[in-house]
Amino acid sequence: MNDRTAIEEWERNTLAPYALKARESQGRGSPEDEHPYRTCFQRDRDRIIHCAAFRRLEYKTQVFLNWSGDHFRTRLTHTIEVAQAARTIARSLGLNEDLTEAISLAHDLGHTPFGHAGEKAMRELMKDHGGYEHNGQSLRIVDEIERHYLPRFKGLNPTHELRYGLMKHRTDYDKPLFRGLEERESPSLEAQVANYADEISYNAHDTDDGLYSGLLRWDAARESELFREAEEYARKHVPEGESDLLRYQVVRRLKELQVTDLLEHSNARLTELGFKTSREVLEYQDKQSVIDFSPEFKEKVKGLKVTLFNKLYMHRNVRRGMEKSTRFMKEMFERYISEPYLMPGGFHKRVGEGESIYRVVCDYISGMTDRYALEQYKKLFDPDTW
Repeated sequence: MNDRTAIEEWERNTLAPYALKARESQGRGSPEDEHPYRTCFQRDRDRIIHCAAFRRLEYKTQVFLNWSGDHFRTRLTHTIEVAQAARTIARSLGLNEDLTEAISLAHDLGHTPFGHAGEKAMRELMKDHGGYEHNGQSLRIVDEIERHYLPRFKGLNPTHELRYGLMKHRTDYDKPLFRGLEERESPSLEAQVANYADEISYNAHDTDDGLYSGLLRWDAARESELFREAEEYARKHVPEGESDLLRYQVVRRLKELQVTDLLEHSNARLTELGFKTSREVLEYQDKQSVIDFSPEFKEKVKGLKVTLFNKLYMHRNVRRGMEKSTRFMKEMFERYISEPYLMPGGFHKRVGEGESIYRVVCDYISGMTDRYALEQYKKLFDPDTW
């Protein structure tokens, strides 16, 4: 039987020398006894899956508002796809799969309802009150807001390595605002893999959802060289007239092309740099990520992102829904600030205990699902809803 010590020994003997090992973890904020059968990173992963914030991701927008249709990605299905891609990449590079998965599963816990439009609205509302950024909110959730383990500790009591992975999560749409806390360190390779798995996933599944919705037209998508390559490959393997199957195979090929290039280029970089320990990775100072696409392929990925931005994210139907939802959030925020007793008792109590009312309201609204936010908006402002 494989107990925790056997798993840790397997990591020591099997993973790459530059991978983070559970046995070498810097520990948790509140010391805990080790589990007999799970490593510390496996426990991080499991606590995330079981927390309320993770479940709420099912009803938070990715691109299309939650009530737009049953087949569009939500923030939860996006997270699952990120974790799947991250596990594949970590396993191939000899990295710690459990830690990579934990970071991937936690990376969007702090996202607002209504996708990036909601985050933009919250950032504006909080700009003079400590700021808001969903990576920071994810960290607040695992550090403080989830309270299933009281009175032993607040939050999920994550390992240092998970916390640092969230602090260093960065893509074109996620730019952390953390200052001071070990800012000198580079992200672990496991955190870098989670970053790119996030990017790979939304590049592919936003293309899929855009085509499925009809808002992203095939001729518009072909402006991207990467999309054209994927379509050319897919058409060789799909019977004529099978449009749904063709779309699926195009998206599958988009993922495959991205993962393959990332693995091959990153493996070459790791061989060139010759890291002997995970500490060398954390101390490595270079603007270029170790885990990365090749320069030529990166330009293709950039072209796909430009196409998605111009032809899907900026589509009037998408923007109309997002602008309406942004207004919901701003009006609710102002109402709760002026009348905090309208929030549930736990949040109202925190204001009475001296916490900043702006931060409490931010925690409450950012934790809402799309449909719960709409319900609360109606209760606050619709005279026919009680």
